[in-house]
Amino acid sequence: MIDLAERLEPHAARLRATDLRTLFAADPDRFARLSLRLDDLLIDFSKEKLDAQAMAALRALARDAGVEEARDAMVAGAHWNLTEDRAVLHMALRGGAAAPAGDDVDGTRARMLAFAEAVRSGRHAAQAGPFTDIVNIGIGGSDLGPAMVARALEPDRDGPRLHFVSNVDRAHLADVTRDLDPARTLVIVASKTFTTLETMMNARAARAWLRRAVGDDAGRHMAAVSSNVAGAAAFGIDDSRVFGFWDWVGGRYSVWSSIGLPVAMGIGAAAFRAFLDGAASMDRHFRAAPLARNLPVVLALVGIWRRNAMGWPMVALVPYDQRLARFPAYVQQLDMESNGKRTHRGGAPVAHATGPVIWGEAGTNAQHSFFQLLHQGTDVVPVDFIANAVSRDGADDETGGDHQAALLASCLAQSQALALGRTEAEVRARMAEQGADTGDIDRLAAHRTFPGDRPSTTILQRRLDPFTLGRLIALYEHKVFVQGVIWDIDSVDQRGVELGKERAAELVPALRGDGASGDGTSDDGASDDGARGDRAGLDASTAGLVAALRELSQ
Repeated sequence: MIDLAERLEPHAARLRATDLRTLFAADPDRFARLSLRLDDLLIDFSKEKLDAQAMAALRALARDAGVEEARDAMVAGAHWNLTEDRAVLHMALRGGAAAPAGDDVDGTRARMLAFAEAVRSGRHAAQAGPFTDIVNIGIGGSDLGPAMVARALEPDRDGPRLHFVSNVDRAHLADVTRDLDPARTLVIVASKTFTTLETMMNARAARAWLRRAVGDDAGRHMAAVSSNVAGAAAFGIDDSRVFGFWDWVGGRYSVWSSIGLPVAMGIGAAAFRAFLDGAASMDRHFRAAPLARNLPVVLALVGIWRRNAMGWPMVALVPYDQRLARFPAYVQQLDMESNGKRTHRGGAPVAHATGPVIWGEAGTNAQHSFFQLLHQGTDVVPVDFIANAVSRDGADDETGGDHQAALLASCLAQSQALALGRTEAEVRARMAEQGADTGDIDRLAAHRTFPGDRPSTTILQRRLDPFTLGRLIALYEHKVFVQGVIWDIDSVDQRGVELGKERAAELVPALRGDGASGDGTSDDGASDDGARGDRAGLDASTAGLVAALRELSQ
């Protein structure tokens, strides 16, 4: 196993002794040396706390970790998912790799898109007329992917309105359906196994909502994305409206599959294919470009540098595009569910840090919430900025103000301010120029000083559309894969999700009052040890909380 600290610490020690101001002053060509382009897509990592020597060391690390061999093995269908003994071939869904023999990706996609077009055109309609609204019920990758994409591509939607329900909290379904007409609504149930607890509870509630309005015709108002055709049929969904996918497609990589059905209903088959084409273009680049010019690889290496060389545990992801407001949450799942691991692929514990905490919000809103901490807080939090040069909503408003220029200026200003800061001497000079007296300068200068030397990467593209969104998502997918190879962890399983599900299933009877009450008494009122958790196998805290919730619900 590669010792990351041994390989990176000499360069980290050298660069900790300087700052970004000095690095820029010493190299007027720093931007040209530390930025990459693929067509209209630009990644600028010149504001990261690294240099050409550090990048060379990182590329050597990638080579020695076998990134290229691992990539080729995954594309060739090797069972890269070790814990579940499965191939990892989501690239095959968009033509970036070959699907296993016998798995008809093209036919399944064609069937899914044909149904989407039938709904859009009204060929598949309700008795009341064409469907005006689509409600997708899923959770995790069956919700977050299509929900994020639908929001990002709202300008491309010329079909039914799209709505998404994921939370088992009854409020989510109630709020989404409150103003919808069930007689004109199609519900999609997205669950590979058709057994997911949250999804199936919401699906049953949605079916009841439909039945109250359309009676026995409710089945025509439902479709499913699932491999369990029998389960969907038993639920009342005809197999002509059930669309499957394969076990080599992980949930958080599934938006390219039939899970994208609601997106296709909204934007149409042609735009959905453009979305796939954008991802495929990044697949081709990832497979062919040398490490030094490979965008996902370089983005991954910057992340390795942040996490393992500089010891920064978090990343803020800030897209300067309101329609990408859900993109930080999407990447959060993609990255943290993939690389939030503490054992090597062989089972031994890791000796280095792995996946960072990802969080973020759309700019400029983020500037008025957590950016204070980014600029002047005691922790360094690297930032990924994402921006589009062109707005899809026009350049000028009726008063002559240019929204896009203001948006982009804010993005660039934040990355510049984070990197360069403002020294106390600069603060004092500025205040003096503004006419402040000496007393105010002495009192306020420290509060107005910005340390700078805060790293960021900026990702630019011409505009957001189906092709460029697909390309952007694939960029982050491959970045996560490369980091997992270097950390030698299994990036494609998610066993950490399971324990909480198991415990929740065990707790439902206690909360309902079935069997042991967990409140210190049995159902007949006799005293027992439930308050200590002994009888139900609960710890004292959980047993006490169960008891309190039962009391409060009376």
